[in-house]
Amino acid sequence: MLLTGDVGPKSHCCAWPDHSLRVAYEDLVGAGAIASRLQTLDANVQLSPEATAALAAFDVRRPFDETPSGIELVERGFADDVALAEDVDVDQVVPILLDGRYVAAQ
Repeated sequence: MLLTGDVGPKSHCCAWPDHSLRVAYEDLVGAGAIASRLQTLDANVQLSPEATAALAAFDVRRPFDETPSGIELVERGFADDVALAEDVDVDQVVPILLDGRYVAAQ
């Protein structure tokens, strides 16, 4: 599927220079990490074709600092954030958005 369209002037790391949508590799890999965990918890889980593709991306992921978004963020001084985004299973809580801010899920 090809996605096109203007994502607006406020977009920075998720658009190409012409402001067309750039699907973030790290989002695909993150979805694959979730699919992987679901399969670990339940071997009988049925993944959609999209989840299966995300899982494949997670299994063969490349360093985020080699992706367009990662390169841009490193150039802007966010190398530590890019490295942190690659970590798996480092938090003990799941953040949720509540009243406009992230809090630990109860």
